[in-house]
Amino acid sequence: MRTQTDVLVLGGAGVDTVVHVPELPLPFADSYMIRPGIETRAGQSGDFVALGLHALGLRTHHLDMIGDDHEGDLVRTLHRDRGVPFTGVLLPGGTKRAVNLVGPDGRRLSLYDASRAHDSDRFDESAVRELVAVSRHAHVVITQPCASTLPVLREAGVTISTDLHDWDGVDTYHEAFALQADVVFLSTTALTDIERTMRDITGRGRARTVVATAGADGAYLLHEGELTHVPAAAPPAAVVDSNGAGDAFASGFLLGLLNGENTRRCALFGTVAGAYACTVPSTRTDAIGREELLARVAESEQERVADGVLRPS
Repeated sequence: MRTQTDVLVLGGAGVDTVVHVPELPLPFADSYMIRPGIETRAGQSGDFVALGLHALGLRTHHLDMIGDDHEGDLVRTLHRDRGVPFTGVLLPGGTKRAVNLVGPDGRRLSLYDASRAHDSDRFDESAVRELVAVSRHAHVVITQPCASTLPVLREAGVTISTDLHDWDGVDTYHEAFALQADVVFLSTTALTDIERTMRDITGRGRARTVVATAGADGAYLLHEGELTHVPAAAPPAAVVDSNGAGDAFASGFLLGLLNGENTRRCALFGTVAGAYACTVPSTRTDAIGREELLARVAESEQERVADGVLRPS
């Protein structure tokens, strides 16, 4: 069957309410006057990855469960306006939502409403099989009920990526994703031993590549047993919000991967996309375009050649 989709994104659709706070952690007080205000918009991890991949020129389809509610309408409208195909399955508990507290330095604290999804929620397996049959790659978000799709995706023969976000390396919920994906992204935020966790994933699972993002410290890339550090890319403007930076990194990395780049260059794509995301206000869902990303990657490589860090090609 002819491939119609480069990346099938599963899960991670939802709505965030963004609250700008004077500092994080937020000291206890009876009330705060909030500026520039409080805004609700569609866009969670899966949405950001799907929009990022689409902006980079990859054919993308997003599948998730959403509610028959106002928030679900926001998700559907976001995808329609951006031209990203979206298949929404009814989520009886309502569309997933969260509150993001964003500090002046761009750091955030996310509060997720865990009451929306239930263990019994499931995608229609035939719909998953139909979509993956025409896809090159599947990116699986760790939201419910995506774990149940992993055997179907594996059987279909596509490569799989996932993002474990702030996994501590212990929580068992994340293990199904960590051990069944070919490419694993995660944050270093909650890790006590970064290298040990990365090597544990490759040692016990299917992954040949694990990437641990470390914010302003760049990222750590483990590929075929070799661990390297990837410096952070310089943001093209002032940093205003880190929300979505990890999703942008994954999108950039996958662009390189599906274009046949080596993993170090894929990671450079990721750092450039992630740095751009940090300059986008949390109330917006803009993503870097393909031409701008490639231009910034070329600039970064030229700088590293000049500094003697990278050999000229």
